[in-house]
Amino acid sequence: MKSKTLVQRIAPWGYGLLLLGLLAAPLLGAYPVFVMKLMCFALFASAFNLLLGYTGLLSFGHAAFLGGAAYVTGYAIKGWGLTPELAMLAGTAGGALLGLVFGWLAIRRQGIYFSMITLALAQMLFFVCLQAPFTGGEDGMQGVPRGKLFGAIDLSSDLTMYYVALAIVAAAFLLIVRTIHSPFGQVLKAIKENEPRATSLGYDVARYKLLAFVISAALTGLAGSLKTVVLGFATLSDVHWTTSGHVILMTLMGGLGTLSGPILGSAVVVMLENKIGEFGTFLQRITGVEWFSTLGESVTIVTGLIFVVCVLLFRKGIMGELIAWLQKKRAS
Repeated sequence: MKSKTLVQRIAPWGYGLLLLGLLAAPLLGAYPVFVMKLMCFALFASAFNLLLGYTGLLSFGHAAFLGGAAYVTGYAIKGWGLTPELAMLAGTAGGALLGLVFGWLAIRRQGIYFSMITLALAQMLFFVCLQAPFTGGEDGMQGVPRGKLFGAIDLSSDLTMYYVALAIVAAAFLLIVRTIHSPFGQVLKAIKENEPRATSLGYDVARYKLLAFVISAALTGLAGSLKTVVLGFATLSDVHWTTSGHVILMTLMGGLGTLSGPILGSAVVVMLENKIGEFGTFLQRITGVEWFSTLGESVTIVTGLIFVVCVLLFRKGIMGELIAWLQKKRAS
């Protein structure tokens, strides 16, 4: 109990420092659009962790909610002329609706059968997005304007957009924290630990799973909606199965079932994908080895190797191992 109290005491300070760092990042020279992309994927991974880390449901189709909401938001702005906040609400609602349909079809299956159903449904949505005329097909939906928030706040400025995005992501993260620590969240943990026991205690396990799935899908949809507004486009990569693989990688690398793990894992994966080419060029300059200049083309190999190392050395993920070490140190 004391070790748990130690972690609980440290966590608010850590989140506070992270928030301060994010508030100061643009003023310290960080590229706002890149940091906003990091925040979108951090929210994506945190929403996925709510399902896998706290409910024990492994979805292979979470990209459907990210990409589906991204397209809905983009079309709501370009086609319907909605303001960004209404478009993001529409995208979030679209993600929740997809989650309701996917969950209703998959939730009564367990294990690999559940995962395969979510993957199959996500691939169906991928082909719909590929063929639908309003999505832009392989070119994606381009040129989505940011517009004005509430008709008054101009989001064309990266700095203004940055702080709006930070406020949205912070609020969503607080919602995840509140959900996990609520009685509902405790039931989800009980279902993950021992589903038959939860059933024997009188809980409607299927209903709790479905609700958790919908909440996770809605928050994922919010991440996709925000990403579209920030970047100004939605593409097939958002709804592709590899994006579902990426969020699994982010969650496991950071620490499954921890609040901070998905944030760290998403930061590592996104930074690798965006900066490894520059790092390879740097290595090529100082070593003279030409192969390093092509390192950016081999990002999946590098991330795969890092994932293998994390699995072998950090079985609970980076933050999971750190929390376990703090608990062990406190106990001793």
